[in-house]
Amino acid sequence: MNDTAILDATVGRLEAHGWRAIKTTELEVEQGRLPAAELYLNMCQGSLAAEQLMPFESDGVVVVNRASSALNCHRHRLVKRLAESPLAFPRTLIHASSAPLPPAEQLATLSPDHQKIWIKRGDVHAERPEDVVAASLERVPALLEAFTARGIPWVALQEHVPGPVVKFYGVTDGRFFRWYGADAGFGGERPAVDENRLKALAFEAAAILGLEVFGGDVALPEPDRPVLIDINDWPSFAPFRADAAQAIAEYIVHRFAHRKHP
Repeated sequence: MNDTAILDATVGRLEAHGWRAIKTTELEVEQGRLPAAELYLNMCQGSLAAEQLMPFESDGVVVVNRASSALNCHRHRLVKRLAESPLAFPRTLIHASSAPLPPAEQLATLSPDHQKIWIKRGDVHAERPEDVVAASLERVPALLEAFTARGIPWVALQEHVPGPVVKFYGVTDGRFFRWYGADAGFGGERPAVDENRLKALAFEAAAILGLEVFGGDVALPEPDRPVLIDINDWPSFAPFRADAAQAIAEYIVHRFAHRKHP
């Protein structure tokens, strides 16, 4: 998997620094079968694993990303936190997939010009293409049924933000930041954007959620007006994995050396 590849690459860099690493699964973490360590690289997504890891945050153990930060990326929490912030973020409703549709006037706020709206799974970030779909208001009921049938209890109904989309990747202290246009892909033509504003938005969002290693998506209705549409912990960093792994490993070494001051 792309996501675990960046973790493996980072561990490889740390081992080259003389560190010893032990791999474990999310199921083992959920069961409390954690090897003793002073540092954990955490790619667990579920709440059960987070419950096991959370106490370390107050015990002087370094966890990257912290369990609380990973939970903040669950979309129902992410929407609440970002909606309470001054960040540019689209109007979004968290809705039970099996419940009746929200009132028409509420839905209309997501599609004032009868444009499509986005339906995204309301817990973890997208794992399959059908976890994030765009649709007209008329198709929303059928799509909610599909999410219910797949056992996904909550969805985010989100306003569409016009303009090109860029994907970004970063490390919290700024030693690593890369971006590219989602349509053209890495190496393709990049859309016009105020890079300083893009970077400021990405890092502020990461700070609000407590993320140290992160990536996400921004829409650009105007080049100098980026709007955050998604962010998550430990993205794949696929187009530049070697450079990212090196930067993350260097950050972790620094973070561990200054672990009393995260």
